[in-house]
Amino acid sequence: MKKKVVVAFSGGLDTSFTVMYLAKEKGYEVYAACANTGGFSEEQLKQNEENAYKLGATKYVTIDVTKEYYEKSLKYMVFGNVLRNGTYPISVSSERIFQALAIARYANEIGADAIAHGSTGAGNDQIRFDMTFLVLAPNVEIITLTRDMALTRDYEINYLKEHGFVADFTKLKYSYNVGLWGTSICGGEILDSAQGLPESAYLKQVEKTGSEELRIEFKKGEIHAVNGEVFEDKIAAIQKVEEIGAAYGIGRDMHVGDTIIGIKGRVGFEAAAPMLIIGAHRFLEKYTLSKWQQYWKDQVANWYGMFLHESQYLEPVMRDIEAMLQESQRNVNGTAILELRPLSFSTVGVESEDDLVKTKFGEYGEMQKGWTAEDAKGFIKVTSTPLRVYYNNHKDEEI
Repeated sequence: MKKKVVVAFSGGLDTSFTVMYLAKEKGYEVYAACANTGGFSEEQLKQNEENAYKLGATKYVTIDVTKEYYEKSLKYMVFGNVLRNGTYPISVSSERIFQALAIARYANEIGADAIAHGSTGAGNDQIRFDMTFLVLAPNVEIITLTRDMALTRDYEINYLKEHGFVADFTKLKYSYNVGLWGTSICGGEILDSAQGLPESAYLKQVEKTGSEELRIEFKKGEIHAVNGEVFEDKIAAIQKVEEIGAAYGIGRDMHVGDTIIGIKGRVGFEAAAPMLIIGAHRFLEKYTLSKWQQYWKDQVANWYGMFLHESQYLEPVMRDIEAMLQESQRNVNGTAILELRPLSFSTVGVESEDDLVKTKFGEYGEMQKGWTAEDAKGFIKVTSTPLRVYYNNHKDEEI
C-alpha cells in the first residue's frame, strides 16, 4: 500500500511543489490539508481545493480552527495586552501554532506515515511546525522538501510547469500573510534597515478623513459589543473593529525582533483590530484593576507572548499563565471610548461600574475624604523613614 502523507497546504509555491513532488516522484498518497485560522477567504479555499487535486492530491480538506485560535490564544493575548517588544501583536507566530496543531491531529486521525510542510531553513515557522509534530505526532515522519533540498523558486516553478501545472507564482516585491489578527508584510524596503514602507505597500488604504468615536465594550475582559452592537461571535466582533479601523489606516508599524534561531528579523504589519482592541482593553484595565494586578499581569503576559512566539505553546506553564490571566479579568467590565483619525487613535474615557477612579475616599489632586491632614503627614513621615535612616548614616554622599 502507498504511504500516506499530510501536506500542510497553503496553496503557495512551496506547498504546491510539495504535493506534486511527493505524489509523482515518491509515490505517496497525498492528503492536502489547509488549516484556516481566519486568514483565507472562501474564494481562496475553493481555489486551494481545485489546485490540490490538479497537483495530484488524493484528498483535500479545509480544517477550520478559527474559533479554537480565538478561544485558546487570541483571548489570552487580549487579556495580557500582548505586543511583542511593545509593538507587534504576534500575528503570524500565533497562527502557525494552531495550524500545526490542526495538521498533527488530522495526521493522527487518518493514520498518516508522514507530514510535510513548506518551510525553509532560515525562518521561525520550521520550528513551530516541527516541534508541534514531534510532540503530538511522534511516530510520524516530517518531510520538508524546500528546506532539505535547498530548492529555488525557479526550480519549483519549472518543475510544476513541466508536469502541466501552471499558476501565477510571480515573485512580488512584497509578500503578505493575511490573518484574523493582522497582516504581515515582508520584502521590498523591509530588507533595508534604513527604509520604511511606502503607502503602496499596504493592502488597506486610508479611505476616511476627519475623526470618529469608537466604543468597545468588554465583559470580563472579552470583547462584547462594538458601538453598541452586541456580538456573541467574538470573531465577528474582531472583524467589525478591523473594518472600522482599517478605513483610517490604523495599526501600521514596523517590528524588529529576535528570531528563534538567533538572527534579527524585520517585518512590517497592518493590524487595526488588534491595536484598537488591545489599546481599549489596556485603557479599561487602568480604571478597573489594582496597581499590583496590573504589574504582575504585565510580567506573566510578557512571558506568555514570548513563549508563544518561540514555539513553546505546549509548555505546561502556558496553561498556568492562562489561568492567571483569566482570573485577572473578573472586574474588567465596561466600555472604552476611543477617537479614531487617519493613521492614529487616542483614548478618551471609560464607562464602567467597576471604575476604581470613582471612590468615596477622595478625588485625585482635589480633596481627601478617607483620611485627615495629620494622617497624610504621618504617612509621609513613616514612608520616608528608610531614606532618612540611610542618609543620616551616610552624610558624605552627595546627591
